[in-house]
Amino acid sequence: MASTFGTIFTVATFGESHGKGVGAIVDGCPARLSLSEADIQPQLDRRRPGQNNLTTPRDESDKVSILSGVEQGVTLGSPIGLFVPNRDSRPSDYGNMRNVPRPSHADYTYQMKYGVRAGSGGGRSSARETIGRVAAGAIAEKLLRVVYGVEIVAWVSAVGDVETTGVDAHTVTRAQVDETLVRCAHAPVADRMIAAIREAKDANDSIGGVVSCVCRGVPAGWGEPVFDKLEAKLAQAMLSLPATKGFEIGSGFAGTRLRGSQHNDPYVMQGERLGSPTNRSGGVQGGLSSGEPIVFRVAFKPPATIGVAQSTVDFDGKDVVLEAKGRHDPCVVPRAIPIVEAMAALVLADAALLQLRHGVIQ
Repeated sequence: MASTFGTIFTVATFGESHGKGVGAIVDGCPARLSLSEADIQPQLDRRRPGQNNLTTPRDESDKVSILSGVEQGVTLGSPIGLFVPNRDSRPSDYGNMRNVPRPSHADYTYQMKYGVRAGSGGGRSSARETIGRVAAGAIAEKLLRVVYGVEIVAWVSAVGDVETTGVDAHTVTRAQVDETLVRCAHAPVADRMIAAIREAKDANDSIGGVVSCVCRGVPAGWGEPVFDKLEAKLAQAMLSLPATKGFEIGSGFAGTRLRGSQHNDPYVMQGERLGSPTNRSGGVQGGLSSGEPIVFRVAFKPPATIGVAQSTVDFDGKDVVLEAKGRHDPCVVPRAIPIVEAMAALVLADAALLQLRHGVIQ
């Protein structure tokens, strides 16, 4: 079940980066949810390659087709099939790398696990696999928005050593995020981030970054105790993404430098419920949502495939100098925004349906 995620609201993705196409099967979506390709395509458009000169020049429209599970504009309660064809694949770009495992890529580890691997692109380890996640996440997001009023917004908070703290998680919108090419939502810092990405690209190199995300309107009590805590499921979801190397929620690692008297979130009355103005816990207490915005950050490493000459060895152990070919992002975080949002939506939709299964008496 390595390609399946979720307990009740599940998604299984399929396809390779240079095969005929990629997609997903969504199961467990409730019936009678209004749904069409138009609900899914906007997030795929934000993820697709070739958007601007900060991304890979691979030219894919990434148009999604709903193959099953929807009739007359509503979900049937049966599995929803989603498919996106690959139109601009170039497996020939990878001919010189077929016998050379790219440094810090998954070529070597996939070969060791299966004894075979997709020789063109990264196969299942390619970021193109995330198309299925984004399509499925758009369905989960609509369910959350229509039924619960949940809103999910992610933005780029760091590129290399260029960081911003000028984005308000309580008010930031996707429209504001999309105002800059780098999806920063803080224009003065965004310009510096763009410059850092272009500098890396001009040097045939790459650069990493951080994506922040907020989930607003999540009711208190979602999540499962002990092993399936909400932050644990979010961490699993985010660290399952290509190129991720870190996850933190709320105060994260910075909170370790505080005392409990500084870090605790005192309660106050907010309307008819208890709330916390400080929210250093990031919207999760004891593994369950607290009703405050869920705020977390995901670290993405510099993309591994670069054009800079690297001394390495091939699968036979012979010394080689690799200058990787192909079309790759110099920095993944601008296109990672809808992917992070999708995985957050999948976790929360599953948590919502699990809460219904418990039959909690209010």
